[in-house]
Amino acid sequence: MHLTLGLGLFLAGLLTTDGKQQPTVSSPTSVSKIHPQGWKEQRNARDLTRRNMEFGFKLLKKLATSSPRKNVFFSPLSISTAFSLLCLGAQDSTLAEIKKGFNFTGMSERELHQAFRHVLHKLNREEEDVKLRFGNTLFMDQKLKPQQKFLRVAKNMYNADVLPANFHNLEHTQKEINEYISQKTHGRIKNLINSIDPGTVMLLTNYIYFRARWQREFDPKETREEDFFLSSNKTVKVPMMFRGGLYDMGYDKQLSCTVLEIPYQGNLTATFILPDKGKMRQLQQNLQADIFGRWKKIMTKRVVNVRVPRIHISGTYNLKKTLSQLGISKIFEEHGDLTRISPYRSLKVGEAVHKAELKMDEKGTEGAAGSGAETLPMEKPEDVVMNRAYLMMLYDTTMPSMVFLGKISNPSGK
Repeated sequence: MHLTLGLGLFLAGLLTTDGKQQPTVSSPTSVSKIHPQGWKEQRNARDLTRRNMEFGFKLLKKLATSSPRKNVFFSPLSISTAFSLLCLGAQDSTLAEIKKGFNFTGMSERELHQAFRHVLHKLNREEEDVKLRFGNTLFMDQKLKPQQKFLRVAKNMYNADVLPANFHNLEHTQKEINEYISQKTHGRIKNLINSIDPGTVMLLTNYIYFRARWQREFDPKETREEDFFLSSNKTVKVPMMFRGGLYDMGYDKQLSCTVLEIPYQGNLTATFILPDKGKMRQLQQNLQADIFGRWKKIMTKRVVNVRVPRIHISGTYNLKKTLSQLGISKIFEEHGDLTRISPYRSLKVGEAVHKAELKMDEKGTEGAAGSGAETLPMEKPEDVVMNRAYLMMLYDTTMPSMVFLGKISNPSGK
């Protein structure tokens, strides 16, 4: 009997297939063996965020190279979280390949899952001016008969909820899951799943929702239509926001780019990286996980006149194709090993789709109340105008942990 295991990764949806019985299997890491250990867990979490940043840059290079004129926007943390959760069910060469592709190699399974639990716990927040919410949900058909240890560790480490699903009625189940993700992302992510393969027995959804306001908001009255250069001789009109303020800013001579940080409320910051003309490829190819440490040394507080586009863009990516090009292929193949999910089914990931959306305006991401005035020192302001392709990272400063990463090639979204 041919069955399918489906997995949706927030912004991402995965589907997988099933075949013959495989009775021999080792158990997932036991819940009882995983306990917080203070500084060790914090150290592993910091190590994990560095590895995730490295993976994010690697994926950005691949996506941007394949579509150099298109916007790229995704959540490295969302994708990594979903595949790390799958590590609970993988073993042997399939597990080794996932760990290598996502830069998890060198971390024990216990360290890896502890670190994700720590990171997700630290980042999940809901306050008046900031809301950042991660979640994992397993929709399961009763015929899958998953290992209870897999479910317990998934809940303990990733706070993964398990909900029943009737995969005999695919149209109804698809609608239910899409409504669930839409609700969890406050309507931002709709129609995550376009179809579910017949025979599906499980679907994993991983979602992330972020809303915050700028520490100092832009004045909508200052927003003007201006040219954004798609190339040296082609432009598009975009609404360009303006604000004069005190920001951390620096110039990286090695990468030939200007770096500017605009903080949100709380510990979240948007970093804008504007390469010199003709230097985008050089920038993309040379981003490294330790880049924030170097940028911190070159950035200083300066009075800056910032002009940055108001944008509303989204990205949808075929992760199966892209990750296979990065060396992660066994989990998508018939001989892949996910038997720690269910020892009596041969499961594979048949499809993986990642969908992310960004809305950035004068108030931040989604709107909030106004903020007070700012006293600036008497000095000549620097001008930073994001009127050609640039990179944007949204990260938590306490880890630091990169939540979103993007290349904005056309703010109009066309």
